[in-house]
Amino acid sequence: MNNTQVAKNTVVTLDYNVTDSDGVLVDAGKEPLVYLHGGYDDIFPKIEEAVQGKAIGETIKVKLQPEEAFGDYDEQLIQIEPRDAFPKELEVGMQFEGAPDGSDDEEFIIYRVTDIADDKVVMDGNHPLAGMSLIFTCTVTTVRPASAEELAHGHVHGDEGDEGHCH
Repeated sequence: MNNTQVAKNTVVTLDYNVTDSDGVLVDAGKEPLVYLHGGYDDIFPKIEEAVQGKAIGETIKVKLQPEEAFGDYDEQLIQIEPRDAFPKELEVGMQFEGAPDGSDDEEFIIYRVTDIADDKVVMDGNHPLAGMSLIFTCTVTTVRPASAEELAHGHVHGDEGDEGHCH
């Protein structure tokens, strides 16, 4: 196997950017994307498919429909809460973890404050890019074999020891 090609059980680094279908930049990709290739759910499957077999320096462009990226926009994830349920310091864009209305399981999602009226706060549990078609452009910059530990854990480990690594 040529070790400069993307294949199962390699660690791939991509320089990337993401635009919406009108070409408006939604993620400049300031930090490269590093992931474990081969069905470990580290990256959207359609992108992984497109990168398979590519060599260092190759660029791909993939259009993702909402269901292939951050999902469709779900109106049910909008919640209106009383203003007094929040800290005094509150602004649009702040995030809180919570369980969706009517859910009795332990599944928490991140809600973003999208509006603050007199005594009400509008919270949105959708990903900011939910419901959008996205165009993902990336260039393969490095490919290396994954370590046994990375394969066992199913994700990439950092270079600086294991700081910030959690199980």
